Amino acid sequence: MNLYPIKAGNFKLDGGAMFGVVPKVLWNKTNPADQNNLIDIAARCLLVEDGNKLILIDAGMGNKQSEKFFSYYSLWGNDSLDKSLQEKGFHRNDITDVFITHLHFDHCGGVVQWNNDRTGYELAFKNAKIWSNEQHWQWAIEPNAREKASFLKENIVPIQESGQLHFVSRDDNTFQKESDLGFGVLFVNGHTEKQMIPHIEYKGKTVVFMADLLPTVGHIPLPYVMGYDTRPLLTLDEKKLFLENAANQGWYLFLEHDAHNEIITVKHTEKGVRLKEVFTCDEVFN
Repeated sequence: MNLYPIKAGNFKLDGGAMFGVVPKVLWNKTNPADQNNLIDIAARCLLVEDGNKLILIDAGMGNKQSEKFFSYYSLWGNDSLDKSLQEKGFHRNDITDVFITHLHFDHCGGVVQWNNDRTGYELAFKNAKIWSNEQHWQWAIEPNAREKASFLKENIVPIQESGQLHFVSRDDNTFQKESDLGFGVLFVNGHTEKQMIPHIEYKGKTVVFMADLLPTVGHIPLPYVMGYDTRPLLTLDEKKLFLENAANQGWYLFLEHDAHNEIITVKHTEKGVRLKEVFTCDEVFN
């Protein structure tokens, strides 16, 4: 097995929204805001090469949205999914599976693209199975008012119509290995219904793709919960249990949204679980 970080782009989000009720004077220490109160956010995906499978975990927000849409997110840098795949020696058509942790646009938008004459949409990964789970899919196609702006029809309907959609075969909230993909999946429900957190056994380490359970290093303290979470009190409980296990087991936490810290470990302290070490992907994967 080989693991590769795939940089699908960078954007900015409102720091207050990213940290909920936590005062700026506190979160600004780890996630400094610009003059517009925006903080740096990455769309760092993960490519898993395992035998004849090439699995992409999440796909960024893509490039099919309008200029007005992208202006809300202050895109920055030169990273793109295609460029990053090419740097690792791969092409979109090589991908056998795309695993979507959840269907918010910044995680699944890159799965769908314009067709050649821009009259409609098509899947960007023509040879890949697209993985979600039935409970989250239903949640996304009948969105609540709070999440409606994150579940975009142009990201979801083309996947459903493609014939390439597959669901993982379980729906409980305990850690279990997904046999079709070769890695473990943990379901969590605080951020959105049935978000999936992959656990990958790699060279004697457990690498966990954190998605939106732990967006950045700054979110390690338990009360530091995003304003975007639909069930923030449940996030508190889920994060507490997860971080305790991560500290006990020495897991390596792959941060999808932290623009400046790629992989971390955590440890127990008198103040609770806190940051232990920061690693680059090269340090952990090579």
